[in-house]
Amino acid sequence: MRRIAIVGAGQAGLQLALGLRERGYDVTVVTARTPQEVRAGRVLSTQLMYGPALALERRAGLNLWDQQTPAIDGVVISPVDPPGARVPERAVGARLDAPAQSVDQRVKTARWLELFEERGGRVEYRPVAPEELPALASGYELTLLATGHGPLGEVFGRDERHSPYERPQRVLACVYVHGVRPDPELPPSFLRMSAFPGAGEFFVLPALTGSGPCVILLWEGKPGGPFDCWQNVSGPGAALERSWQLLRSYAPWEYELCAQAEPTDPGAALIGSLTPVVRHPVAEVAPGSYVLGMADAVVLNDPITGQGSNNAARCADRYLASIVERGERPFDRAWMHETFAGWWEHARHTTAFTNMVLDAARPRHFEDVMAAAARHPALAHRYVNGFADPADYQEWLMDADRAEACLAAVAGRTGGAAVG
Repeated sequence: MRRIAIVGAGQAGLQLALGLRERGYDVTVVTARTPQEVRAGRVLSTQLMYGPALALERRAGLNLWDQQTPAIDGVVISPVDPPGARVPERAVGARLDAPAQSVDQRVKTARWLELFEERGGRVEYRPVAPEELPALASGYELTLLATGHGPLGEVFGRDERHSPYERPQRVLACVYVHGVRPDPELPPSFLRMSAFPGAGEFFVLPALTGSGPCVILLWEGKPGGPFDCWQNVSGPGAALERSWQLLRSYAPWEYELCAQAEPTDPGAALIGSLTPVVRHPVAEVAPGSYVLGMADAVVLNDPITGQGSNNAARCADRYLASIVERGERPFDRAWMHETFAGWWEHARHTTAFTNMVLDAARPRHFEDVMAAAARHPALAHRYVNGFADPADYQEWLMDADRAEACLAAVAGRTGGAAVG
């Protein structure tokens, strides 16, 4: 029975750990917090999982919350310019071909940790420092890092080829709440995003937390702009109050819908920032001893496009297949690079798309496509459903020439293969 260690107990690490246990591997997960501590702690993310990633969970039998979780059946992106003024004729919206979901990571990872132990997995509840990695790696045939928090994030070197940003592109703030009313102009199951030129974005998405269905309010503020105002905010009550202040001025219709909201629990807010980065996937922690990174530890995207949990689920699935295919052969450095490359074939598209959306100087063709999508439902449908698999954008959005060809096709017909 091959011995494998996984440092980190999030979407990627636990999905992989549970998949390996099901196939008879001897797996140890090392994580700093117990399930009880995770449940009682602060929210971890604004996770959003689209149909293909959810299908991977269902195939693995890990879809434990399907019946309780509100479905996200579509997405609408609404420009707000000037502040306080909707521009409905420029909104881009469509139904998703397969519903998305958001399950509070505290709920999911705490239960998955328990399930892993119930199935014979071993968990060491302790933090891991970089200097401990040589000893840890020496005790296992394969060691994976599934967390990039703190000093562990520096174990893998930055890949400059795919990392255009050296600082955060958004200041992030979210709060989980009960009591948000649906927008009467939209289906209640739609995720809605308001985009404010020069300021940032505001998201409202249905979710499930420990106390039941809820709504997540997420702010993505451009540094130095009016949404960069969270430095003195502490706790969910203060985060909700600051949200109300912003909404009164910038989106009063959203304020009316959120005016009776209440935080779901004492840990229902998260404030911070991150620098999008791609890191080299393999680190030599001692002469001839290597560890392999996965998910956010090596490919960290801003949450503006909702790709984090989807990347993690796909990474775990790809790594699981690669480990099983390896049989009894050694998990050497070449295999590690090959395994990462198999996942990067997908993750490179999510990274390129997210970086384009973040960029203050977006290419003209992107703006032209968004303007056309507001007028042509078939193009809006293709754009919205691309979030589920951003590889499709490579065919018609990421490249100026291909985008021009797409727009020409849209202008020449009402629908069809070019945009469907």
